[in-house]
Amino acid sequence: MDHATGTREQWLAARVELLAAEKELTRRSDELARTRQALPWVRVEKEYAFDTDEGKKTLAELFDGRDQLLVYHFMFGPTVDGWPEAGCPGCSYTADSLDGAAVHLPPRGVTFVAVSSAPLENLQAYKHRLGWSFPWVSQGAGDFNLDFSVFTEEERKAGTGFNFGTPKHADEIDLRRDELHGLSAFALEDGVVYHSYSTYDRGTDVLNSTWQLLDRTPKGRGEDPEGWPRRHDEYAKGAP
Repeated sequence: MDHATGTREQWLAARVELLAAEKELTRRSDELARTRQALPWVRVEKEYAFDTDEGKKTLAELFDGRDQLLVYHFMFGPTVDGWPEAGCPGCSYTADSLDGAAVHLPPRGVTFVAVSSAPLENLQAYKHRLGWSFPWVSQGAGDFNLDFSVFTEEERKAGTGFNFGTPKHADEIDLRRDELHGLSAFALEDGVVYHSYSTYDRGTDVLNSTWQLLDRTPKGRGEDPEGWPRRHDEYAKGAP
């Protein structure tokens, strides 16, 4: 074992010091939440149509009678491993956490929905396979996920600028081809839809309870084992 060991007294002193840092992080996180909520709302002028279990719906109709909407941009398109029967393994990994959380949102005036480009029947079959209950709709050939992945006309035409232009993987990503994951928030006021927030990449870590649990284990996240994460029904097929 190459990890430091110590006495209970040493552990307690180090843990109390860490607690102060954890409390500061919590306070800072609360500040960031208030800053996030203070972002200016942008009116959504473009019309979008989605295929849903109840038929065609507009973006405003996805709110389902509430005034706040959270959209998970779920990667389920031709470039995804498993297409056309299965969605992205990483998005599926996060969706396992979101499925349990989403049922608590409607009483707070928030509707949750996932949006993908795959046909509705593919989404329904995959959702049934994995036992999820959250609403999942298809944008079809629409541009909704693209439009809320990049935010200038130049970027939309080039398929560049994912995660607000962060250089990571910039040369590999073409958003005209690749549907990438993220979370977007919208408000509905006086019949008008406004976009308030979007986050991508590591910004979605907090949506995934498995990451949060791993961060509290003795060895942390470490290196991902080969073939991990998997869709949750695939671990029984000989996974370690």
